[in-house]
Amino acid sequence: MEKLNFTVEVNAPVHTVWTTMLDDATYRQWTSPFNAAGSWYEGSWVLGSEIRFIGPDTDGSLGGMIATVIENKSDERVTLEYLGEILRGVEYRDERSKFFGGRETYSYSESGGVTTVRVDLDSEEDFSAMFREMWPLALDRLKAIAES
Repeated sequence: MEKLNFTVEVNAPVHTVWTTMLDDATYRQWTSPFNAAGSWYEGSWVLGSEIRFIGPDTDGSLGGMIATVIENKSDERVTLEYLGEILRGVEYRDERSKFFGGRETYSYSESGGVTTVRVDLDSEEDFSAMFREMWPLALDRLKAIAES
């Protein structure tokens, strides 16, 4: 897996950015670059919880990823470990999944009223170009929503 990271500076307090990133309604807004038809999550950001990131595929079936929250420090960091993926509505929770065992971390730090968000993630090389294109767009949306 390839390690990728992305950052954005947001002119808002860390708690505002944290809430904007993780609350259901605003999550659906800032993640729109990943799936134009819309994406959402099912589950909880609570430590130890399972969470599914879901959206319609081009054929209308559901696709997405399944993860466990392995770290959650309010206003500081959230880390997910991927358990598998959902393809055409079917869950794959083993090595057949290209995401199995990968991690994604959101880190937050505030200085002078500006919050820096850093996203670190493991990516299969097949998806790296897509993530390099989509993550900056998503973080720009997050910034715009949190600053409004």
